[in-house]
Amino acid sequence: MKKFAACFLSLFLAGSLLLSGCKSTGTLTKVTLNEVAHSIFYAPQYAAIELGYFADEGIDLTLVNGGGADKVMTALISGDADIGFMGSEASIYVYAEGAEDYVINFAQLTQRAGNFLVAREPAENFSWADLAGSTVLGGRKGGMPQMVFEYILKKNGLDPQSSLNMDQSISFGLTAAAFTGGDADYTVEFEPYATLLEQEGNGYVVASLGEASGYVPYTAYSAQKSYLEEHPEIIQSFTNAIQKGLDYVNSHTAEEIAAVIAPQFPETDEATVAVIVGRYLAQDTWKEDTVFEESSFDLLQNILEEAGELPQRVPYDKLITTDFAKKAAK
Repeated sequence: MKKFAACFLSLFLAGSLLLSGCKSTGTLTKVTLNEVAHSIFYAPQYAAIELGYFADEGIDLTLVNGGGADKVMTALISGDADIGFMGSEASIYVYAEGAEDYVINFAQLTQRAGNFLVAREPAENFSWADLAGSTVLGGRKGGMPQMVFEYILKKNGLDPQSSLNMDQSISFGLTAAAFTGGDADYTVEFEPYATLLEQEGNGYVVASLGEASGYVPYTAYSAQKSYLEEHPEIIQSFTNAIQKGLDYVNSHTAEEIAAVIAPQFPETDEATVAVIVGRYLAQDTWKEDTVFEESSFDLLQNILEEAGELPQRVPYDKLITTDFAKKAAK
C-alpha cells in the first residue's frame, strides 16, 4: 500500500502544475472520466451515456478505461482525468500518506461486489469451504476485488494465506484467459468474462461475491479536492446524470437495459448482455441514489483493516461529500 500511495504522492506534485482537462465546447463542457474497468457491472453509467443524460446536463463526456484503480488514480492526480471511477480504497491510501490535494468521493454507484467465483467443474451445492487446498486466481493486493474476496473467505473460516493457494500474479483483465489455459481450480471474474467462460465451456459460475459479501461500497466517483472546489457545478451536473442512469436501470427490465447499453459492448451479443444485467439486478447491485453513507465508509475501512492495508482510520467527512448526491436525488 505504501508503494501504491508513494507513487501517487509524487504524481500529486507534478499534477499540481497541470491545468484541468475540462474545457468549454459550445454549450457543453468537456469532462474526462477515467473508469476502473469497462464492465456491464456499471450499467447505470452507460445508460446515462447512451440515453443522453450527460448531454442533457451540459456535459460532453470522454470515457477512458483506466484498467485498474491504481491507474485511474494516477490519471486523476496527474490531471489526465477530471473524475475518477474506482474503489474508494484508493482515495484512503492517498489521504493516509498526507496528500494535501487529496481525492474526495462524491457519488457511490454500486453497493455489492460485481465479480463471481468461476470453477473448473460445475458445483450444484457449492460451499466456500470447497476452496480449502485449491488454487485460485485472485486480484491485485490492496485492490477492492481482492480485499472483498479475502473478507468472504474469513467470514467462512478460511485463511487467505494458508487455507488455499492464491495466485495474484496475473494482470487485471487477463485472469479468464489464464484460467482457460492454466490449471487453477477457480478464478474470480468480473462480467462479461464469467459468463463467457461458461458459454465457452471453460468454467462454471458457482458463487456471487456480491451476495456472499453483503452490501459493500464497491465503486464510487471521485475528484481532487481542488477540482470539487473550483467546479461544483460540473460535479453536480455529472451526479445528476448518474442519478438518472440509476433511476433508469432500477425501473426497467434486463432486456430493456441491455438494448440501451449494448453499443458500449459491441464484442458481446445483446442476449448475453441481458443475462449479465439480469444477474446484477437479481442481487440488488445498484443503489437507489448516489449517497455514500458513513456506515458504508466504516465497513470499507473495516475490510481494509482486516486485509492489513490500513495504517490508520480516515475521517468520513474528509473523503466523502454527500452534498451533490442529495441534491441529485431530490
